[in-house]
Amino acid sequence: MKIHTKEDFYKGLIHGIPIALGYIPVSFTFGLMAVKGGIPALAAILISMTNLTSAGQFAGMNLIIEGASLVEIALTTLIVNLRYMLMSISLSQKLSNKIPAFKKYILAFGITDEVFAVSAVQPGEVTSSYMSGLVTLPYIGWTIGTIMGALASSLLPQMLQNSMGIALYCMFIAIVVPAAKKSIAALVVALIAIFISSLFTWAPLISSLSAGWVIIIATVAASSIGAIAFPREDDECD
Repeated sequence: MKIHTKEDFYKGLIHGIPIALGYIPVSFTFGLMAVKGGIPALAAILISMTNLTSAGQFAGMNLIIEGASLVEIALTTLIVNLRYMLMSISLSQKLSNKIPAFKKYILAFGITDEVFAVSAVQPGEVTSSYMSGLVTLPYIGWTIGTIMGALASSLLPQMLQNSMGIALYCMFIAIVVPAAKKSIAALVVALIAIFISSLFTWAPLISSLSAGWVIIIATVAASSIGAIAFPREDDECD
């Protein structure tokens, strides 16, 4: 028997609670670092309310603070967030065919790595009510965390503000290490990206290249090498 619409929505809300709680400290760091870097508090909050992209926001924030060009910022965020397009395409196959296209477009805005992971393991078709409930609290949590971080930038001691910067690196380590432990391909791609990034940082002739282009080159090169060196077999894609 099909679950009632309200029950679906409440189920999604419950499943979104741990995601929202996990987003608050990360977005708090984003808000804090953005304002500390010179981005107005209102602008930082608006970025979180219109993006919800985690790594993409941090990358874009750093480029904005460094005064990168609009082309660099656009290309970098496009490449970093490209995975969301693939997630949306994959998840669209699981959504009910009765959901209108415009609702799917709206729901796609709330898809993050965690939202995708939770919705992808749900049995059977996923309704729009469930997805609406699932993305609601993570969105609110991400926004609230950013607001708290932006406001705290003027209240926290400078030493504590400086220490919060390590949270960004901890987040990336938490993303990369588990995947690298399970997959040699992920490990190799991560090491290649680190090597290329380090090369552009310390090599005398190319160290002057801006951070935005370094991210673009390292991401595209490492991903391309990984795709060539570790092609997925047909049975792996099933």
